[in-house]
Amino acid sequence: MKVPVPVPICSIMLVLPLLLAVLQTVTAQKNGIHIYSLMVDSKVSSRFAHTVITSRVVNRADEAQEAIFDMELPKKAFITNFSMIIDGVTYPGNIKEKAAAQEQYSAAVARGESAGLVKATGRKTEQFQVSVSVAPAAKVTFELVYEELLKRQLGVYELLLKVRPQQLVKHLQMDIHIFEPQGIRFLETESTFMTNELADALTVSQNETKAHILFKPTLSQQQKSSGQQDKALDGNFIVRYDVNRTLSGGSIQIENGYFVHYFAPEDLPTMPKNVIFVIDKSGSMSGRKIEQTREALIKILSDLSPKDQFNLITFSSGATQWKPSLVPASPENVNKAKSYATGIQAAGGTNINDAMLMAVKLLESTNQAELLPEGSISFIILLTDGDPTVGETNPTSIQKNVREAIGGQYSLFCLGFGFDVSYAFLEKLALDNGGLARRIYEDSDSALQLQDFYQEVANPVLTKVAFQYTSNAVEEVTQDNFRLLFKGSEMVVAGKLRDKSPDVLSARVGGKMYMQNITFQTESNVAKQEEEFQSPKYIFHNFMERLWAYLTIQQQLEQMVSASEADSQAFKTRALNLSLKYNFVTPLTSMVITKPEGQEQSQVAEKPVEDDTRHENVNAGGHHLSRPGIGNRPFRITGSSSGYFRRGFRKQGDSAFSPQVVLEPRQVELDDTETQNKERIITEPTSASIQASPVLLTLPGPSNDTLCVDIKHSQGPMNLLSDPDQGIEVNGQYDTKKAGFHWIKVTFKNPQVQVLASPEHVVVTRNRRNSAYKWKETLFSVLPGLKMTMDKTGLLLLSGPDKVTIGLLSLDDPGKGLLLFLRDTDHFSSHVNGTLGQFYQDVSWEMTEVADDSQRTLRVQGKDFSVTRKLKMDYQEGLPGTEISCWSVEL
Repeated sequence: MKVPVPVPICSIMLVLPLLLAVLQTVTAQKNGIHIYSLMVDSKVSSRFAHTVITSRVVNRADEAQEAIFDMELPKKAFITNFSMIIDGVTYPGNIKEKAAAQEQYSAAVARGESAGLVKATGRKTEQFQVSVSVAPAAKVTFELVYEELLKRQLGVYELLLKVRPQQLVKHLQMDIHIFEPQGIRFLETESTFMTNELADALTVSQNETKAHILFKPTLSQQQKSSGQQDKALDGNFIVRYDVNRTLSGGSIQIENGYFVHYFAPEDLPTMPKNVIFVIDKSGSMSGRKIEQTREALIKILSDLSPKDQFNLITFSSGATQWKPSLVPASPENVNKAKSYATGIQAAGGTNINDAMLMAVKLLESTNQAELLPEGSISFIILLTDGDPTVGETNPTSIQKNVREAIGGQYSLFCLGFGFDVSYAFLEKLALDNGGLARRIYEDSDSALQLQDFYQEVANPVLTKVAFQYTSNAVEEVTQDNFRLLFKGSEMVVAGKLRDKSPDVLSARVGGKMYMQNITFQTESNVAKQEEEFQSPKYIFHNFMERLWAYLTIQQQLEQMVSASEADSQAFKTRALNLSLKYNFVTPLTSMVITKPEGQEQSQVAEKPVEDDTRHENVNAGGHHLSRPGIGNRPFRITGSSSGYFRRGFRKQGDSAFSPQVVLEPRQVELDDTETQNKERIITEPTSASIQASPVLLTLPGPSNDTLCVDIKHSQGPMNLLSDPDQGIEVNGQYDTKKAGFHWIKVTFKNPQVQVLASPEHVVVTRNRRNSAYKWKETLFSVLPGLKMTMDKTGLLLLSGPDKVTIGLLSLDDPGKGLLLFLRDTDHFSSHVNGTLGQFYQDVSWEMTEVADDSQRTLRVQGKDFSVTRKLKMDYQEGLPGTEISCWSVEL
């Protein structure tokens, strides 16, 4: 069936600076393979995450069974180890230079064996899969280890664990240790599988520099949570945090002869931008792509600062600029640009070369006319969905033309829409010119992805940033010069201390901010720093050396893209040597998996690169690979680490679709075959005469009377309630045809959170970061001062200490709008107001001469409302609801 879903026009999560450790186990004990232990151990030491996933299984069948260990890990992570222990014998994975492993790989392919163990499966993930035949009564332990440096985006580091055993597991545990010497500024958790029963299995402890999160549910808790004896957990668990920062904006940390320098100054003013949006409107962009591009562009234009200048260039076979020069981002110009964007239609070929040269010429002419404001930053954002087909079509020539035209003066960011464009071409185009490339996945949330990217680069705060250290104190330092620093991000420099380095390591960071140069000074006592990293519970051995190696390899691989042939070979050699020394599976190395005699001997794990999947429909993430089983059907121990789990992107062969961020929802058709396979929840009362009111209000006073509010006239956006003392504001738009709200927006002042709900989904915005959730997706999020929960009936509760509880519900009916209720209303202050807030100010019951007890007059701030006693449906505990007697009022 078709399910209408709104299209977003504001930005997510995303989800971004991610560590993803994901557990999933599929199929059941009837196949003989039983998981008796499934554990994830994540140690995050100074942003560097070391994750160990261990699964123990036993074959309880009378014949051999195939167990498949199937995990997904972050694309930015490097596998460092994999091993299988079968009946006490360890079968390790050996990391070799890719060329050295090629012979074994080719031989396996020639035999028809699926030799490749790592495949790109989703936006943020790669799939690791290995299988082994397990004899009757035999036990196998699988262990996968990978490492990743968490990246700060929009002011947050994020650690995501997903658990989906699909059977009860006796020993199921997630154990997370975080150690941040700078101090943990805030820490919050979120889960899509947590229930009140499971909440008792979660413990979170935190002091100034350390945090420990342990989730260890018993079999009983797993059973109670699922409500079924044989169904286990299914969802993800997220930890988000940030660290304290000094006035210097930096922190130097030292361990075992290596250092890392984190730099992210706070409260710097945003520099004005001169930005040109170069938008592909060729024929291949027609349909949903161009619609989503228009939507995203309109929202992005709204986010421009009045200090910014901008212009639009659209291109197909030729290129056209919206205005002859850059214009200020005044309200008038922004509105005109939105109107222009609304009319962009797709047709013609793809002339990237002319469009890019037009953009550079536009910036150049504006600069020569001295119309670029002093202290401003200029950059170009290119969006295209295909390779060049008109004009200059040679990718190398285009890269050369653009590089020579820009001449190092401006930054270029390239967005590749879908998989028909060469990502390698766009990546080099961007890296040659001080920017970066990003793939936009062709999916229902593409507009959201575009907005998310813009948020990352919307606020430049420093340019020409250079790091300098005490003379002759350090060596083998990673990149120490950067073109741009954006608000909410972080620069990272690592290196090795020399043998005779001073007792105090000093650093000087210089850069250019708006209208002036600035210098930051940081010092670190070597002996004191070494002492900080002595707690084995919170760190792993030589983690800073491995952090340095990881960062060096990542940067060498990136520099290979834009370097000359000679320099590229030097970068490759260094990256390869470090990969082998530190046992990292990178694009230059392979892991050869050994197995017991008589089984496949030549399975090879390799690191995929982005363009490997260019013509595959992998925007959806990990579908399982099928293999012939031994005996009964094969058993899988699988993992999935999509940053958008059940709220991100469609998987190939999966019915899950991406919820959208919505300000002005409109309807779009999406397939949702999943709905066909689910039992429909009863949303209407059995008696047609008893209806649900769109609003239920618990009235103040000892009686706790309930007021059922029916809105009889469609209006525009309404201020439903506002309480400055509570720090809460609720707005919404009512739809009389749907007998509910078209959308409701709840804004909290402390913590700063916005919840935007439509009948299709819920979007939570915090610190310019947006997360989208489907209704009936279990949610359990605990922020400082606010708790958000949603159960499988689709009941969303927003509550907190000394806060009014706000409840939202979406009926399982596309023809119905949102329902709203308020509880704990005694927490309202005397300053509450609004269409609904008025009922908590100066309220009194008036005497009437009518003998009918079912009719009364309610006086609210001097205005009389006629109320009638009626039977209505109370949905405060979720659907299908219960009958209650309430006072009904019409507005």
